Amino acid sequence: MIIVWRFLDGNRAHEKQSAALVAGLEANLGAGAVQTRNIDCTHLRFWRPADLTRALDTAGVVAGEAPQLLIGAGHRCHLPMLSARRRFGGRTVVLMRPSLPLHWFDFALIPEHDRPAPLPNVLVTRGALTVPLADAQPIAGRGLILLGGPSKHFAWDNAALGRDIDALATTPVQWTLADSRRTPEFALEQLARPGFDICSWSDCEAGWLESQIASCEQIWVTRDSISMVFEALQGRAQVGILDLPSRRPRNKVRAAVQRLVDEGVVTDDLADAAHAGEGVREPWAQHQMAARALLRRCNIEVCR
Repeated sequence: MIIVWRFLDGNRAHEKQSAALVAGLEANLGAGAVQTRNIDCTHLRFWRPADLTRALDTAGVVAGEAPQLLIGAGHRCHLPMLSARRRFGGRTVVLMRPSLPLHWFDFALIPEHDRPAPLPNVLVTRGALTVPLADAQPIAGRGLILLGGPSKHFAWDNAALGRDIDALATTPVQWTLADSRRTPEFALEQLARPGFDICSWSDCEAGWLESQIASCEQIWVTRDSISMVFEALQGRAQVGILDLPSRRPRNKVRAAVQRLVDEGVVTDDLADAAHAGEGVREPWAQHQMAARALLRRCNIEVCR
């Protein structure tokens, strides 16, 4: 059995990534082989040993417990992880490129589109890790449209998206349209079409997106949101890309999504919406592959 201390910063997206890695460890080591302690560091002042001790007590850490892995995503987790390693040992595993120097951590799992340095402690992933979904067959005729928003890489073009969504609306699909934190306030209402189900991110319960991804036959995501693209790939749905204008000629997110298009993993052809149920796609298991690579680096035997 290995003991994992998972540091949480209150950011749902960050916590999904660390949960995905833990799920990958469990898949590789077998049932009951991973004991996880969830450590809340949202209000933790790392330089005060009493704060860390209190957080560990709340997480159920028992006296003398020594972690093998200390996992976290998000800047707020970094210094508490390093402080805990100094006091209790174990290997630190940071998810995404940290704001602190890479060599401070034992391992860093970084998406390839962030162009990580080729260092011995860096493990490159295809996108951010996402939690596995229930292995269910999609419901025929159900589709999901996921809206991102303007970013430093992409501008927002409501008119162009409206034309693309008009094309999708002509297919005999029951569509659900959902936005996200970055989506302009006006977009959800203006892009909705008659017969669409609408869901704002602020109204969605925890687990809503995962259940939608597992049950939909096709999912279309705006090109800016590579994290939602990889979340969609965790299901069996056909995944499509809705275009947005790039802000710059060199755009690492656009390049990463285009590689998926070129490899046939996703499509950017709206005509494919009419044929979504004709192919079978296996869910990505990036969390399992990343966990397996990490375990091998740590010389921990993988049982499956």
